[in-house]
Amino acid sequence: MSNPPNVDIRREDVLEARRRITGYVRRTPLLGAEVAGIRLWLKCEFMQHAGVFKTRGAFNRQLSARERGELDPATGIVVASGGNAGLANAYAARQLGVKATVFVPVTAPQVKVDRLAEYGAEVRQIGSEYAEAYEAARDYESATGALFCHAYDQAEICAGAGTIAEEILEDAPDVTTIVVAVGGGGLFSGLSAAAEGRAGIVAVEPQRIPTMHAALAAGTPVDVEVSGVAADSLGARRIGDIAFTRTVAAPPRSVLVSDQEIVDARNELWQSFRIPAEYGAAAAYAAIASATYQPTREESVAVIICGANTDLTTIARPPSGDTARTETTSERG
Repeated sequence: MSNPPNVDIRREDVLEARRRITGYVRRTPLLGAEVAGIRLWLKCEFMQHAGVFKTRGAFNRQLSARERGELDPATGIVVASGGNAGLANAYAARQLGVKATVFVPVTAPQVKVDRLAEYGAEVRQIGSEYAEAYEAARDYESATGALFCHAYDQAEICAGAGTIAEEILEDAPDVTTIVVAVGGGGLFSGLSAAAEGRAGIVAVEPQRIPTMHAALAAGTPVDVEVSGVAADSLGARRIGDIAFTRTVAAPPRSVLVSDQEIVDARNELWQSFRIPAEYGAAAAYAAIASATYQPTREESVAVIICGANTDLTTIARPPSGDTARTETTSERG
């Protein structure tokens, strides 16, 4: 059994995903904020079921397969993950009464491994990074016939993630720019398809895992080394084929942030807003907080905080003195 062919996705796919997953996922709030004098919106996707945006794509993938008669509850689904795709698919599978088998690297954070077990998934830890868990999951798919749910490079997965853009642009129609963290590019793909012609995308990556940046330089997806603080959630070796197709169809602005900028942004999200972002989820905010990306006066910016599966004991204590970031009273969604 193999993946469906990688194809481009369109807004129509996102709208169909929205119809399908309504009632299964949360419509997350849009929080008004000011960062160093910049007015922006924070899309609180860390409040999604399973603590991550990937729950949208997981439900779209599994419900689509069930509609086609391809989902056997006893055989179930299989997914390879740094942790979050596994959590999302395990949660969706539990809600749909389906068996879930999740392959994760031995380096996956314990908080994510523990939560997978709570969702009833069978967890298998293989290798030191996502690529090794992926190969093991594909072997399991071939041996058992389980439905393979890709972490980021399936049309149904990407389209489900794109429903976030529909919510942002409904709740704040003046938004011109959406800032998003990129690993394998599933969230970027969905946002790009949904927002094309309506809002631009700023794609933010860790300097130590520049999958999109490297692909744009090479003109094709290429492998990069995987390391750094955000590797558990943004740790794909290369950008997905769908994401690369989307970069050609609707080129984003590509931005790189350092590990220290990610750490600082994560701490600031907690200190200023009490948002418990994981490192990968803080990467998008890091581009704004560090001024690596500086919006123009004409832009209205939404930043997606996409996951909260983190160990809160690793978030630094607030420094002395006030921070420059303040929360406003505006909230939508």
